[in-house]
Amino acid sequence: MFEASSYVIGHDITVKIYKSARAKQMRISVHRDGSVRATRPARLAMRDLLVFLESNIAWVTERLRYLAILPPIVRSARHSKAEKARLTAQAKAFAVQRLQHFNQSYSFTYNRIAIRDQKTRWGSCSKKGNINFNYRIALLPAELADYIIVHELCHLGELNHSKRFWALVSNTLPNHRELRKAVKKIANSIY
Repeated sequence: MFEASSYVIGHDITVKIYKSARAKQMRISVHRDGSVRATRPARLAMRDLLVFLESNIAWVTERLRYLAILPPIVRSARHSKAEKARLTAQAKAFAVQRLQHFNQSYSFTYNRIAIRDQKTRWGSCSKKGNINFNYRIALLPAELADYIIVHELCHLGELNHSKRFWALVSNTLPNHRELRKAVKKIANSIY
């Protein structure tokens, strides 16, 4: 059973605190809607949780700042059927155009391009040359969506993440390491 209260950390961050008989450890979570929640085990004193919260202000603040720069639609965990259909069409048009553009440098042969609602992946490439993209690439800044497209395109040449694969990626995206980090950071806030 949960018992809830609120506490303000830093200058203006309100944390909703839950006491749980089932929790085994303290936990802080920052949600897409900007809410901050903390859970404490029932046996743990409130002052211990408050010390824990105060010691994690920097992490909470950074996470809130990061979420604030994402477009509202990216922050949304769920999209309506109409939004998904619109984003899927946008993602398909973008992916087709950018695959053609980047493939001028590679000349790989690919078959089908599909846009899916993948839960944990931005894209995938099969041995048969079918390339799938998450419809959420339509929500990303163009340079990050380009990274995902080039990444999957290069799997047509190397179906692994070997040095040869990364050399292929760097042919068109020499800054792929920075782009990869940025994509991972966004993925952590979406999935």
